[in-house]
Amino acid sequence: MGTRGPVPKRTSQRHGHMSEADRDAVDKVPATGAVSVPAADKKWHPVARDWYVSLGESAQSRYYEPSDWQAARMVAFEISRMLSFEVPSPTMFKAIWSAMDALLTTEGSRRRVKIEIERAQASREVPDGVADFAKYADRLSG
Repeated sequence: MGTRGPVPKRTSQRHGHMSEADRDAVDKVPATGAVSVPAADKKWHPVARDWYVSLGESAQSRYYEPSDWQAARMVAFEISRMLSFEVPSPTMFKAIWSAMDALLTTEGSRRRVKIEIERAQASREVPDGVADFAKYADRLSG
């Protein structure tokens, strides 16, 4: 039976005193090999398909197991189904949003589990004669 409240940290991330029983209570399962990502269904609504494809491009997907990808497929299917209705159900949207949250697809959901993504910005060329405000900001910040 689970406990209430936020998801606890992994044992390797916990600080402070841990009893021997606490350390032994975690069942770590080793996994090897790459996880294959199921293809998006061509029949899905374009918004659902784009959302699903974006998961594979997102940094948090490195934590996904095959069951997570199957959950994502189910969510994309439900997004597609909801968008096919003339008047989408707010209750259905709430359930879909909750499932998306469980897949760590929003900044808030990642922060709750202490995952911060730091995406490197592509270098951008600034044409001659145009002020590069990024350079000014860098100089001002030190």
